[in-house]
Parts: sequence; C-alpha cells; structure tokens
Amino acid sequence: MVPVTEAEVEEAPEALAGDLCWLLSRASHALNTEMQAALEKLGISSRGFHVLNAALEGEHTQIELARIIGLDKTTMVVVLDELEQAGLAERRPSPEDRRARVVAVTAAGKRKIRQGEAILAQVRAEVLSSLPAKDREAFVDQLRQLVCDRLSVPVECSKPVRRPRSAG
Repeated sequence: MVPVTEAEVEEAPEALAGDLCWLLSRASHALNTEMQAALEKLGISSRGFHVLNAALEGEHTQIELARIIGLDKTTMVVVLDELEQAGLAERRPSPEDRRARVVAVTAAGKRKIRQGEAILAQVRAEVLSSLPAKDREAFVDQLRQLVCDRLSVPVECSKPVRRPRSAG
C-alpha cells in the first residue's frame, strides 16, 4: 500500500474517507508493517511473536493457535518451523489426542516475548500518541469490543475475502 496523509484521507471520495473498512484496513496494514520492522531487530516476525504469545496462554494445538491468531494451517506450519529452528518453541504430543501437537514456548522463546513486548509497547505508545491522551484507552477498548463482539466471526459469503499478505 502507498502511504496516505491526513489531507489525502480528507480529500478522498467520501465513499473512502468515511468508510470504516477502508480506514481500518489502512491502519492495520501500516501498524503491522511498523510492528514487523520493529521486531526484525529481535530476529522474529510479527506472526512468530503472536504465535509465541498466544502459546503462552495455555496448551493449544497448532490448529487452535492458527484459529486464535487468524492464520491458515499452511502458514502456521511455516511459522512453527521457523520458531522451532530458532529454539523458541517446540511441538509436543497433545495429552488428549496423540495425533495433535501442542505448541510449547521454550525458555528462549519466553525471553524473546519479553523483549518483543517492550519493543511493541513503544510502537503502540508512538502510534497512539497521535490521539489525545484522554482518548487513547477508550479507542483501544472500543476497537476490542468491536473485534470481540460484532466483528468476532466473519459472515458467510460466496467469495470469502482474502487477507492481504503481510511481511510477517
């Protein structure tokens, strides 16, 4: 995507400038790119970071983690292969289903998460600094409410919308 300025958003046809989907898509792409660039210093992708972070929450299989994070199964395998090669995660047999693999975070993975959290906290602070201080927490809370409620599951459609490919 090409960078867009506030003036360009204001000059965009009303159909775009006031379109929630377009605005969220532009914001998501820009933020994902910024997070990816920041995490490169640690030698981890944003996808890898999210997989590690979600895997800390409990014993999840590869498929469960893919669903939680929003990755397709093939991408999840590639990300887990990278994390295992880097010594950040391990696939272990699931205690409930011998065919399934649970993703476990190694000690090195836990250190990487702590380092990544510090970096991403700085990115979030810088991004949210564009908003008035009194509105920042409310903005994130309201966005979370949308994602966890009305936008938690995509509706069925004949031609599902593909997610844009990211660098992570």
